[in-house]
Amino acid sequence: MPVATARAANPAPLVEIARHCVIPDDVAFTRYYELIAPELPGMGITLDQWQQDIWEIALGLRSDGSLCCDVMGVTLSIARQAGKTWGVMVGLIAICLARPGTTVVWSSHHDRTSSETLAKIAGIVEKPAIRPKMRAQHPVVNTDDNRGVHFANGSRILFGARSAGFGRGFSEVDIQVYDECQNIKPGSLTDMLAAMNVSEIGLAFFMGTPPRPQETRLGVDAAFKRRRNRAIEPKKRRPFKGVYVEFSADAPVDRESIPDLDAPEFWERLSIANPSYGYRVGRSAIERLVENMSPEDVYREVMGIWDETNKVTSPIDAAAWAANADGGPSLKVKPTALGVDMNHARKVSIGACWLEVESAHVEEVWAGFDERDAIEWIVRAAGRRMPVMIDSESPANSMIPTLKARGVKALTGSAADMAKGCGLVKSETEARTLTHADQKSLNDARTGARERKIGKAGGWGYDRSSPTVEIQPLVAVTLARVAASIQGPKKHDPMAGKVVASSW
Repeated sequence: MPVATARAANPAPLVEIARHCVIPDDVAFTRYYELIAPELPGMGITLDQWQQDIWEIALGLRSDGSLCCDVMGVTLSIARQAGKTWGVMVGLIAICLARPGTTVVWSSHHDRTSSETLAKIAGIVEKPAIRPKMRAQHPVVNTDDNRGVHFANGSRILFGARSAGFGRGFSEVDIQVYDECQNIKPGSLTDMLAAMNVSEIGLAFFMGTPPRPQETRLGVDAAFKRRRNRAIEPKKRRPFKGVYVEFSADAPVDRESIPDLDAPEFWERLSIANPSYGYRVGRSAIERLVENMSPEDVYREVMGIWDETNKVTSPIDAAAWAANADGGPSLKVKPTALGVDMNHARKVSIGACWLEVESAHVEEVWAGFDERDAIEWIVRAAGRRMPVMIDSESPANSMIPTLKARGVKALTGSAADMAKGCGLVKSETEARTLTHADQKSLNDARTGARERKIGKAGGWGYDRSSPTVEIQPLVAVTLARVAASIQGPKKHDPMAGKVVASSW
């Protein structure tokens, strides 16, 4: 990689170099070539390809002319010294020049950042190619509520700090930029976003670097983190009506090794995290940042790496689950209860639970796509006394009428039953009182499971919204565990110490 001494542009497209690039799938055309592209030559400015790509999708429209990112806006998690602020600034200036009367509100968390950003944009608009298009008297205002840059056609870009209350009280805003978004609570957005409801454009940018632990503890990172999780989490209940772009390096095993400027790995990671390094940004600019930052700040602000604590994982602890693998009862021992679930592709899983006085064991005991075969198997295995639970929201609930007609004790599980079952499986796994047979299907289901809230009292269930993750084996054994708690543990044969069943 060349050392950046020239102002060369990075020609690589966004989708090839960003770690995450989430783009609406309903983009029909873009206003970039109407609002920005015609102004750039006269401004004497060339965007890097990845910067242009961000603007093209940010101004992407559906076939009906509505903005594709009208709900979640454009979220950029990009390290410092990468050019995200400059790229957004240039686009905003072009829009203000092309569209008279445009109002842009750019808010930062700190007043210091707001002042620094204003100084940067003032340097751009004072260029000879742009200055004649600015307001003749005082194009740059550094004080009062009009602090910002003002154009001859009535457009303006205003700057202020959210910590000082800036951003509230505006009635008509076309574009809003939330800088330092890792420091903004969701509640702070309410009044500010309402000002865009009457705008023809209605575009919002959320920009920042990965939040620090103290920001997470205070909850000020919630708006930023929520957008990231909504964008990259595969289990989406609703389409993500927005744009998410993240540049970040691969996380090292040892975080303390990140600031080692002498290690080749540092610069290799940096070239992944920073699309401007080697083009518009040189080695010395990065060294200045690193030498004046703590290792933790370098990790997030220079390398753009999010903490693993932000990663969405299974609610059932992996280590505890692995430690609980066990052969279980004898094949002659009949289970206490069964549970049944079906996935999006209508694959059926039947789970069983053997309940003892102080422990329980679960297994997947049948799997397949033939619903009639599943019913026949349940009828033979369960008889008339063994409870069989199926969740009311599962596609498998279509089996309940037939099972009842065949004399099976079929139970319709409620949301409360699901919350109870998930709580039991989690707590008993961690307490080492729930064992399983170490089946691949059940292990994979545990790994792919994600939590969804049930009610307002802390209950939760498994998120079954994704058609790509087969969690029906885990749902089935969880329902079996609930049904077993209703049935109660079986009486033991005093001679064998096991539950004896003649038909299992």
